[in-house]
Amino acid sequence: MHADKKPIAITIGDAAGIGPEIIVKAFCQAPEQFHNCIVVGDKAVMQRASQVVAANQIPVQAGLSIQQVGSPLAPEQLPVFGKISAVAGQLAADSITWATQAALRGEVSAIVTAPLHKEALSLAGVKFPGHTEMLQALAAQHLHKTIAQLPVRMMLANRELKTVLVTIHQPLRQAIDAITVDSILETLRITHRAELAFTGRAPHLAVAGLNPHAGEGGLLGREELDIIQPATQLAKAEGMHVSGPWSPDTVFMRARAEQGQPGAFDVVVAMYHDQGLIPVKYLGVEQGVNITLGLPFVRTSPDHGTAFDLAGKGVADPSSLLEALAVARRLTGIGSGA
Repeated sequence: MHADKKPIAITIGDAAGIGPEIIVKAFCQAPEQFHNCIVVGDKAVMQRASQVVAANQIPVQAGLSIQQVGSPLAPEQLPVFGKISAVAGQLAADSITWATQAALRGEVSAIVTAPLHKEALSLAGVKFPGHTEMLQALAAQHLHKTIAQLPVRMMLANRELKTVLVTIHQPLRQAIDAITVDSILETLRITHRAELAFTGRAPHLAVAGLNPHAGEGGLLGREELDIIQPATQLAKAEGMHVSGPWSPDTVFMRARAEQGQPGAFDVVVAMYHDQGLIPVKYLGVEQGVNITLGLPFVRTSPDHGTAFDLAGKGVADPSSLLEALAVARRLTGIGSGA
């Protein structure tokens, strides 16, 4: 990635959740990380978040740059903490749209997205189930492509493990049908290109099986023999370093880096959402980062949700947001500080 002095845009996420306050807490804890950053959203929402944080004895410092999107909300219009609402969903969608369009115009170097609530998005009339699909659609439209022509994948990463998903936000029954030779091969290509760009070297990609024990030679399902293995063979023929399908109950342990020693694999390609995300989140959401692969700009996000049960209490941990910001800086070549 080339160094770029354009700012990083941080979207506020769902205003009824912890997104705004973890942005404020992160700024208070590490203001140097917010050099050349803009927060995209509503100023009244961020002011309330500052008050929540200050009420919990964390000093709020001046200097957080906020890009107002739309008309500012009045205090009585602010979404209630912990409540799903169309207003919060629309605020989140508007901030994502502004930041994405700015990134596509080359006005910002990366986007870091605070968590949103999928049900709130739906109430606001947004047809996409989450960040990944919305970003993909906006980018495809800008590039005059169909969504199918701009495939993206979700990578969840922390300091010990990286995993990329073949299928993302789909019911499990539908996800299994969406696991095809083409979808796996496309995932491997996207992951290979991204890791090569990020690290400068070709990665070793481990492919997880779908069935217990990777199918046991067809005894526990034929997906490994009929779908996954052919995809890995095609990837190898294209020059990628790929192995598997591996038993999904052990491959993540083998890939985990521990005590400064690298794991056996650089990335695990998982077949569906929970298969890939549970191992990363189990290791600790405070260091987990979501990275969208395949977009024409860098996008990262904390590895947790809106945490409605914590919203408004000033106790949410900003560590994952700070890690997402650090990863965005690393991937774009932008250092912190003046």
